[in-house]
Amino acid sequence: MNVLLLSMPDSFEHMPPVAVRMPNGALTSLAGNVDDHHRVSVADLILSQRRVRETITRLFHDHDPGVIGLSVMTFQRRTAHGIIDLARALKPGVKIVVGGYDPSLAPEAYQEMAVDYIVRGEGEVTFRELLRALESGGGFDNICGLSHRDGERWIHNAGRPVHRLEGDDIRLPNRAARVLQGYTLLGRQVDVVETSRGCTYDCSFCSIIEMRGRNFHTYSFERVLRDIRDARDHGARTIFLVDDNITLNVRRFEQLCHAIIDAGLNKLDYFVQAMTSPIASHGETLAPLMRRAGFRYVFLGIENILEGDLQFLRAASKNTERENGASIGNATLKAIECLHRNKMYVVGGLIVGNPDDTRESIEANLEFARRYVDWPYIQHPTPYPRTPMTEQFRQQGLIANERVEEHDGTTAVVRTKYVSADEVEYLRWKAERWMKTRHLPATFWHDPWFVLRHAPEMAAHTFRGSTLASLLGLEDNRKAFERYKAIRRQERAYV
Repeated sequence: MNVLLLSMPDSFEHMPPVAVRMPNGALTSLAGNVDDHHRVSVADLILSQRRVRETITRLFHDHDPGVIGLSVMTFQRRTAHGIIDLARALKPGVKIVVGGYDPSLAPEAYQEMAVDYIVRGEGEVTFRELLRALESGGGFDNICGLSHRDGERWIHNAGRPVHRLEGDDIRLPNRAARVLQGYTLLGRQVDVVETSRGCTYDCSFCSIIEMRGRNFHTYSFERVLRDIRDARDHGARTIFLVDDNITLNVRRFEQLCHAIIDAGLNKLDYFVQAMTSPIASHGETLAPLMRRAGFRYVFLGIENILEGDLQFLRAASKNTERENGASIGNATLKAIECLHRNKMYVVGGLIVGNPDDTRESIEANLEFARRYVDWPYIQHPTPYPRTPMTEQFRQQGLIANERVEEHDGTTAVVRTKYVSADEVEYLRWKAERWMKTRHLPATFWHDPWFVLRHAPEMAAHTFRGSTLASLLGLEDNRKAFERYKAIRRQERAYV
């Protein structure tokens, strides 16, 4: 059977395609876990963002899929709808499957679209069993994690238990299935590798626990190293470890660093997500080890520097420094200092615009980012399906924008009790443009040719909406902000 797997072209504001084009690891994992006789093609549409219709038409012509699968996040839902309609027009009989966070947590949104199946939760085994049922002509009722049509009604099978990641049930990704090229992070070819899944925290903004529950499962180091080698052999020079919470088990993370060094894989650059608390508590030994293993960037889940906001986000415990089992304060500054001392860069993840935020509290977080982080990744609280945060927003009447294509984390769609959504976004936008330029010298030192080639394009993205007059203070910045928002609305029209 010919199978075509697509990720959506919609990109995050903080990940402009000129600088960051990250592969969708779920699709290559699906491709690696179907039966070998299937011919699977994987296309990350971020690589053809402005030629989506043309690219899909060509892929249908070249690969003649009998089944297409779409991986969708909430802010990509409108684009997915357009691609589904295009696929139906190109080949009316094609079987269409949707999966990923949004179909898993809001399957009702897809029941009115022209889709045949919804894969809920982790998809490797569910998708494998679906293809077997389609080939054999068997029924679908016993496939856990699957929703399927029965005439005019939908049947939602029992959920599939989360994978424990032991043994060989989940095979390595099939990177050879990719049919588009150009994955880069700041000029270097990038790939994604997973060493664990899950998290035991219950942050109010996070969809992970809604997908998997509160648990933490790990792959063996032997498998992880094979995966890294495979990514390297396919050209990657930077590896993003996409674990939900790799620092949940600090000892295991230390052992992983040793394993990377012992395997001679520390010549690659590594990018990882981490909590502040374990970095602060174990940084004296952990941070030097990370640097030896090749870690260059750490996405640090700072979330917020104010205790009240951390309580709302349910993120206080993972941002607390501990000594001898006792809490001794916020871990953020110590974590940043440990990473900087060991020549690693901090991608600072903060969330501003929470219900009790005032203009002053938002500005305090922005000033912190301005002083301490190397690469800002500042977002706004967003009502993703079924998260605890979403229910609180609805109860308080704070959701100002229900257009899901704008629920991308950097469009403020929720107001605070004191500040409008538009003002929240304006404050972030105005401050963050200049923060993003600070990392350019470090990027130049690491990849000078990339910066020389793309600096004008990166600057144009960062300052889009601005004019010379606004940059010189001769025009009200709010006019530039309105132009920026108009550009963002136009950019969202992919199909």
